[in-house]
Amino acid sequence: MLIGKVNGVDIPGRRVAVTGLGAVTCCGVGTDLLWQGLLHPTPAADRRIADFDPNSWFPPKEVRRLDRFTHFSVVAASDALRDAGELEADPDRCGVIFASGAGGFETLAEQVVVNYEKGPNRVSPFLVPAMMANAGAANISIRFGWRGPSESIVTACAAGSHAIGAGARLISTGRCDIVLAGGAEASMHEVAIAAFANMKALSATGQSRPFDVRRDGFVMGEGAGALILEDWEHAVTRGARIYAEIAGAASTSDAHHITAPDPDGAGAAACMRLALRDARLDASQVCHINAHGTSTPLNDLAEAGAIRQLFNPPGPPVTSTKGLTGHSFAAAGAIEAVASVLAIQHRLIPHTAGLEQQDPAIDLDVVKAEPRPWEPGPILSNSFGFGGHNGCLVIIPVGSAAH
Repeated sequence: MLIGKVNGVDIPGRRVAVTGLGAVTCCGVGTDLLWQGLLHPTPAADRRIADFDPNSWFPPKEVRRLDRFTHFSVVAASDALRDAGELEADPDRCGVIFASGAGGFETLAEQVVVNYEKGPNRVSPFLVPAMMANAGAANISIRFGWRGPSESIVTACAAGSHAIGAGARLISTGRCDIVLAGGAEASMHEVAIAAFANMKALSATGQSRPFDVRRDGFVMGEGAGALILEDWEHAVTRGARIYAEIAGAASTSDAHHITAPDPDGAGAAACMRLALRDARLDASQVCHINAHGTSTPLNDLAEAGAIRQLFNPPGPPVTSTKGLTGHSFAAAGAIEAVASVLAIQHRLIPHTAGLEQQDPAIDLDVVKAEPRPWEPGPILSNSFGFGGHNGCLVIIPVGSAAH
C-alpha cells in the first residue's frame, strides 16, 4: 500500500499480511463450512443462521445484553484469532476496525414494542449499548484487551471492505502491528424485511440470481467476516502462516443517488482504478474479481459497466458469492474478502450460485455451473453501498510476482 509521495515518487508503506480468517454465515460458524457451502451451494430461501447458539460463546448476561450482530462480531473475531495462532504483541499497537450498517436493529425494534406495550419504565437500560453500531468493535476490543484504535465504519454495503482497507492502512503507516478487521450484520427483522420489500429491492421470488437475466432483487442475509491483518515482518518473525496480502484499497462516492448506483459505473470504476494504483498494479495483472453482484437489476448492470471500463470483455473471471450467502450488507465485503483469500488457498474460484441464464448485456466471464481451477493471482474484491459508497480491495497471493 502507498502512504504518500516525496518529490512525485510513490512511497510504499509496510506490507500487510493476512494471517487469520473467521466467518459466521448461513453455512455455519467457521471458514471450512463457508468454503464447503461455496463449492456445493444449496442456498435456502432464508439466509438466517438458524443453528447459531450464542450460549456456546457467551455467559448468560452477555447473551441477553448483546445484540445478535455483536454476537456474530465476537465469534468471527475469535475464530480469526484462533486461526492466526499465538499472537504476542503490544496491546497498544493492536487495533479493531469492525463495520456494521444497521447495528443492533433487532434489539431496537424489540424495545420499541416493549415501550409501546408496557411503557417506558420497562425499556431495557442495555438498549443503547446493544444497538450502537460500534458495539461489535467495542466488545471485540474489550474481550481481547486490545487498546489501539477501535472503530466502526458505517457505509452500508461497502462498510466491510472499507473496514479492511482502513485496518490495512493502520498497519501500512506503522500505527499498529495487528488489526482485526471485518464487519457484521444481523438485521433480518420483519420491519427491515418489509422496508426492503416495499422499496422493491428484495427478490419477489426469494432467489438470489447475480448476473442472471431473471434477477429481480437481493435476498437478505446475516453474518460476519473477520481478518487478522498483520505487519508482514511481524508475521514472518513469529513464524505465522501468511494466507495472502492486502496490497491495495480505495474508497470513492458516486455522488448520484441515495439508493441507486450511478448507471455509468463511474464511481465504481474510479474506485477499482485507485485500489489498483494503491497496489501498484495494472488492470492487466488482475486474475479474478469477486463482484458485489447483489442480484438487483440496476446494481449488476452498473457493476458490469464499471468493470468494462477497466477490462476489455470478457475480462478476468468474475464471481458473486451472494448467490449463496445472500446480501449481509456491512458484513458482505468482509465475508467476500475471506472467500477471496480461500479462493487463493484452494486454487479454485467458486461459481455464482443461482446464475443459470446470464444476462446478455453483462458480457463478462462470470463463473457459473461449477468452481473453476485457477493459478492464483491478484484479486479485486468490490463492495458498493446505498448512499453511493464504493469500496475495493486488492488481495494478492504470497510471493505474487505482481508485488
